[in-house]
Amino acid sequence: MAFQFSALFALVALAASTVRAAPAAAQVNCPDGTAVPSTVCCDFIPLAQALQSEVLMGDCGEDAHEIIRLTFHDAIAISQSQGAAAGGGADGSMLVFPTVEPEFSANNGISDSVNNLIPFMSQFPTISPGDLVQFAGAVALTNCPGAPRLQFLAGRPNATAPAVDGLIPEPQDSVDKILARFADAGNFSPFEVVSLLASHSIARADKVDETIDAAPFDSTPFVFDTQVFLEVLLKGVGFPGTDNNTGEVASPLPLTSGTDTGELRLQSDFALARDSRTACFWQGFVNEQQLMSSSFAAAMAKLAVLGHNTANLVDCSNVVPQPKPAVNKPASFPATTGPQDLELNCPTQEFPTLTTDPGAQQTLIPHCSDGDMTCETVQFDGPAGDSS
Repeated sequence: MAFQFSALFALVALAASTVRAAPAAAQVNCPDGTAVPSTVCCDFIPLAQALQSEVLMGDCGEDAHEIIRLTFHDAIAISQSQGAAAGGGADGSMLVFPTVEPEFSANNGISDSVNNLIPFMSQFPTISPGDLVQFAGAVALTNCPGAPRLQFLAGRPNATAPAVDGLIPEPQDSVDKILARFADAGNFSPFEVVSLLASHSIARADKVDETIDAAPFDSTPFVFDTQVFLEVLLKGVGFPGTDNNTGEVASPLPLTSGTDTGELRLQSDFALARDSRTACFWQGFVNEQQLMSSSFAAAMAKLAVLGHNTANLVDCSNVVPQPKPAVNKPASFPATTGPQDLELNCPTQEFPTLTTDPGAQQTLIPHCSDGDMTCETVQFDGPAGDSS
């Protein structure tokens, strides 16, 4: 590709180098034999097991998707311009004040993951809510084939106040507003913003169009792959539910049948994929699994410690389980789409040559990771509710 992949890898390396925990102490062994720099890390091993057995079930399904979303919404609630009173970043305030932040409109739907994690606060009292949120997200991500093993630093102090409203980017926001919000939160570059959006490879929406549930952002919502970066570049042809929803534009794969909901396209993804400041980064991830994965991991390492001095944290990354291996299927045009549908805005970069999936019918995206139309989810009762 003409757009200097060496420059992209340099950006990834630079981002990764900015997050460092306190120097590792002598290794100690947890009861299961895992070597860690501090006994603090040992408490997270049974937590990972409990998260899998009680909520995640080893699946990259709705419960995992929602917890991964929570890691972002909790962490991004911080502002350099507004000062410390605006929010503490990755501090677990969503769990500590569950009747406040989940009620914000930008957090609509976040109550499910908040209520699912709250019981673990009493079950594992030595683990702070901020650590719980970020660790749960790292564990959830390991259920998604192709995802990276995230860095995890422990030792976040307890949240003392909820964040203020207005700090979470929304799908109807302009690119100017989104980039400014990320810069204000933690000096994120446009490249890092696009890197974080790799999470949309395993994301679905319930509240953008409230007439449909679990509307995926790409055709492979249970696999961490580059399809989302390809499919957002395709021309839209329709909506999986109703039209005229705030923050939604037409998608290329809107076919819905029963609980198999068609692809929903966020207005913000559409805009970032075509804006001159971010289009080349977006296009550069198409069919570049390793680059996307490492870039996402580096950006997440930065996001996960917003509001904290990493010198006061302990690197417990080796208690994060190993992720499921990548599927290793190259990106491909879904059936009924092809190169003629691309809407590209990066003149310096050659688009990769991709195959087209066979079939005369538009792709029907399964509701469940096993291809079924009904799948098990977990929903604990709790104090958090959605915005009305």
